[in-house]
Amino acid sequence: MCVTEFGGVVAAVPTPFDDLGRIDTAAFVEHASWCLNNGCDGLNVLGTTGEANSLSFEQRRAVMVAAAEALDTKRLMVGTGTPDIETTVALTALAHRLGYAAALVLPPYYYKPASDDGLFSWFARLVQATAKNPIPIYLYNFPQMTGITFTPAFAAILAEAFPDRVKGAKDSSGDLGYARQLAEIPNFAVFPSNEATLADANADNYAGTISATVNIAPVLSAKLWKSQGDAPLQDRVLRLRHAISANPLIPAVKYLVAKRTGNPVWLNAAPPQPSLGGAHREKLDLLATQVHQPE
Repeated sequence: MCVTEFGGVVAAVPTPFDDLGRIDTAAFVEHASWCLNNGCDGLNVLGTTGEANSLSFEQRRAVMVAAAEALDTKRLMVGTGTPDIETTVALTALAHRLGYAAALVLPPYYYKPASDDGLFSWFARLVQATAKNPIPIYLYNFPQMTGITFTPAFAAILAEAFPDRVKGAKDSSGDLGYARQLAEIPNFAVFPSNEATLADANADNYAGTISATVNIAPVLSAKLWKSQGDAPLQDRVLRLRHAISANPLIPAVKYLVAKRTGNPVWLNAAPPQPSLGGAHREKLDLLATQVHQPE
């Protein structure tokens, strides 16, 4: 990864909770450190996989501080987007003060449909309110969850209006045609959420990937990032991703982290995330025995 820019293989890391719903920051730091030491160029903290939108401001702050104190913040992106501008400004400014490399910002997702003019005003206010804390901003496109799509034309307008602040996007839509369009925007770093896209990242002008399933075998994604065009490796990465995502995704990722660490705190998820049934656990138990096996 370039030392001055955020990119490469990025795990969207989960957040561990004890049986009372309190965040276990020690377990969080252990897993985050493991990811960084086993192939990840960076981490996305408090994204969808991190269940950020189930957490209070103070809970999010606690995770942000714990990560900043224990990890290299130049390798950290953090989700700061909320439906209200005041909280988003506060989290985004905090991210800059703590030294994070980037802020990943959802659109204000409650009032829909949201016009481009309305979205522009919202992001302009965010940029202006954080002018003294000028952390790079990445748009978080996840229309299945927010009901809002950042059109490529609108993303280009934001990038042109605020070139020193709006630096790229994470695309979780699953639409690779859309991601390729985003990647045509000048000086705009695009991260699809599927690590199999790393095989063609240079050709498609992607800056890397930000993915939940990278948490499980980041070394494989790191190899694919370095050996683009390796079709057998891409197939292995894709099969692993599909095997994990065939289950409820966040609980499945956390279950496999629990298998690696032996720490049952990872078996807990914040409501409304579902608990994994026995059939899902059996499939994931088998998968866990195969993850690091050579093929």
